[in-house]
Amino acid sequence: MASLWRAVSGSIENQTDYDGIEFWSNPERTGWLMKQGEYIKTWRRRWFVLKQGKLFWFKESTITRVSKPRGVVPVATCLTVKGAEDILHKPFSFELSTRADTMYFIADSDKEKEDWINSIGRSIVQHSRSVTDSEIVDYDNAKR
Repeated sequence: MASLWRAVSGSIENQTDYDGIEFWSNPERTGWLMKQGEYIKTWRRRWFVLKQGKLFWFKESTITRVSKPRGVVPVATCLTVKGAEDILHKPFSFELSTRADTMYFIADSDKEKEDWINSIGRSIVQHSRSVTDSEIVDYDNAKR
């Protein structure tokens, strides 16, 4: 879990330009969500911004070009986003999973939760790398 948090928490070097994404301008979705801290597992309220396949979070909701995200998740690395009330036993919770780790969030309402799940899910589909025909290996017909 720590590796995912390091990867998404902005502690990776060369992450200052965020792939040129102007997260302060015309985001696809914004809003408050609760998320757990990386090391101290308390729930913290953070402002989230979804734009161009990246989910950024901040301490404050006023975002400008000089704002520094507290973290960022490249959604193309995510496999699923789904409700997590049965796991966390908290209303309006959902999870975002990669191959290795899962992050949990809590929205303010069921509608907010569903809207975030739909927005992130759409972004996962739009930004996931598709497999091309040249990348498919046919082991049955491969020369031995």
